Amino acid sequence: MDADTGLEQMLCFELYSASRAITTAYRPALDQLGLTYPQYIAMTVIWKRGHLTVSELGHALRLDSGTLSPLLKRLETAGLIHRTRGTHDERTVTIEPTDTGRALQTRAADLPHRLACALDITIDEAIQLHHLLSRIGNSARTTTI
Repeated sequence: MDADTGLEQMLCFELYSASRAITTAYRPALDQLGLTYPQYIAMTVIWKRGHLTVSELGHALRLDSGTLSPLLKRLETAGLIHRTRGTHDERTVTIEPTDTGRALQTRAADLPHRLACALDITIDEAIQLHHLLSRIGNSARTTTI
């Protein structure tokens, strides 16, 4: 079988493939925590902020409320977060971690470091990669082809 697929030179495919590979690399550790990768990144923001609205979380994760609502429902069912409707505006929903959710933060704290070690790249390469990915993402969000 010919190894040439036409994808080898496509930046979009390499980004897609790398993203999937990293998510897969996280899976065993996240399974031990009882989280999916989307739940983990949501909890990361919730742990950092402590108290925020669904809208603020969606903005931070770059997800719409239709995608975020089922994820938050599962986190709430798992006892990791509380969702509370606003008293002045019922459309506003705030999120905060429960004690169980906060305890999970300690168990997840070393995951980014473990991934960085597994990737076998230098700190400088990681910083450069992060900078380039941020530029690419910002450009892609504001343009079409």
